[in-house]
Amino acid sequence: MDAATCKAELGRIMAEETRLLNELVPLLEREHGFLQADDAASLESTARERQKCIAGIYRCDEERRDLCHSTGRAQDLKGLEELMRWCDPQGTLIPGWAQCSAVAANCRQLNDRNAALVGARLKQVQARLGVLIDGRRDGMTYGRRGTDTPPSSGRLVATEA
Repeated sequence: MDAATCKAELGRIMAEETRLLNELVPLLEREHGFLQADDAASLESTARERQKCIAGIYRCDEERRDLCHSTGRAQDLKGLEELMRWCDPQGTLIPGWAQCSAVAANCRQLNDRNAALVGARLKQVQARLGVLIDGRRDGMTYGRRGTDTPPSSGRLVATEA
């Protein structure tokens, strides 16, 4: 692959990824609102849209990695930087890459915010379940006749004969 073709392909991939990341931002913001409102039905539909968007972002990432690999470069950030220096010595792709990276960082921040809210809600649910489960763990005590009886409000700890 020649440098001009590589530059055009890399530019296309970055533009597509940036477009998808820009679509992801409002989805993550809506998701946050639905999490705050405990709106499970809306959250589920937004999650499906989010997953489609993320699948497209992964596809772009895979195309970028394939482009690095096909030109003999590492499939990481260092390899991408080498590829950009080779196919775009004038640096015309750098602003597009900077924009893509900035939107990706914003998406990460929004996703982390949503994850923190989900984590807090999960802890609340676990605490509530703990109360329910611990309430059922009260063992049955035996009555005078040797049969088990449900615990009363108090328990007899010791008796004297």
